[in-house]
Amino acid sequence: MATDPRTDPTRHGGRGHGHARASAPPAEARARPDGARTALAADLRAAVPDGLAALAVTASVFGFLFLRVRSGESATLEVMPDLADAGEYWMYWLSQAFGWAGLLWAYLTVALGLLVAGQRPGRLRVSPRTLERWHRTTSLNTLVLMTGHAVMFFAELVRYEAALGWGDRLLTGFVDTFVPGGYSSGTGRLAIPIGQAALYLAALLGLSFYLRRRIGPRTWRTLHRLVVVTYALSVWHTLLYGTNVWFDGWPRTTLWALQLPLLALLLARLLRPVRRGERLGAGAWPARLATGAAVLAVALTMVAVVAVLATGRDGGRARPEPAPAGALTRTASEGDVGESRGS
Repeated sequence: MATDPRTDPTRHGGRGHGHARASAPPAEARARPDGARTALAADLRAAVPDGLAALAVTASVFGFLFLRVRSGESATLEVMPDLADAGEYWMYWLSQAFGWAGLLWAYLTVALGLLVAGQRPGRLRVSPRTLERWHRTTSLNTLVLMTGHAVMFFAELVRYEAALGWGDRLLTGFVDTFVPGGYSSGTGRLAIPIGQAALYLAALLGLSFYLRRRIGPRTWRTLHRLVVVTYALSVWHTLLYGTNVWFDGWPRTTLWALQLPLLALLLARLLRPVRRGERLGAGAWPARLATGAAVLAVALTMVAVVAVLATGRDGGRARPEPAPAGALTRTASEGDVGESRGS
């Protein structure tokens, strides 16, 4: 997503819209060496109302998941029957709640950013400056929610390995949660590194906003385009490892369907960006080639999503047949189902 020149004074030496930052401090504050800290403090204050809303959504999702587990209705129990004690595994369910809230906030962040960087619909009565402010605050809280998702996952791993000493528990949990390749069981061997990449990219892009005067507006704008990649990694992580969308069915199909509006906004942003130099056919041939390739990729992705919705083949697993009475049930701790620590 390129910065909107209507609200981006970086072209005149000022500030640009960020990954998730609120109203900019006065120009004299930005000029001081501590301008980045001043901007961060201002953004944190502005993000409080949105953050409270994010926490309220997280709490609601947690309550919903918790009650479904207690009632035995959760699809997760078909994947991990050993998690049926909702009270014992509350940290796992809280991790999932943070994850779902984080995905929702990431969705909003990307949508707002695309509206800022592209030609806004005529019926949209919100000013570019307001959209930009919302984009920054939701993005900052997305990073908080993603971190909460990872931290609660780590806490559950530490709690689960009660047979180990505290040092080993902390080290094992840290490696499994935060070190790429550290988690070695089942689908998590692929899904968790994808989630880690999304988290680390989100942190990098968020911090780059405060360093944009040092790294230069052009470099910052190039980095900022990776926001879409970060979101795509988050969705991929969820489709691979989200036990609530593990099986075929409407929850998983709905997640696919919700990507169409974002893809449409992304296509519109590529075809009609605010910056004239980024428009299709503008600039040197490498830029034109890159833009054309991006347009083609987005269009093909939209076709693929429509095909998923039309055929119902959403990549979900088939639900297992009920086990015969008295048969042993393989649990997550036995290996591949290992989704016992999934997102």
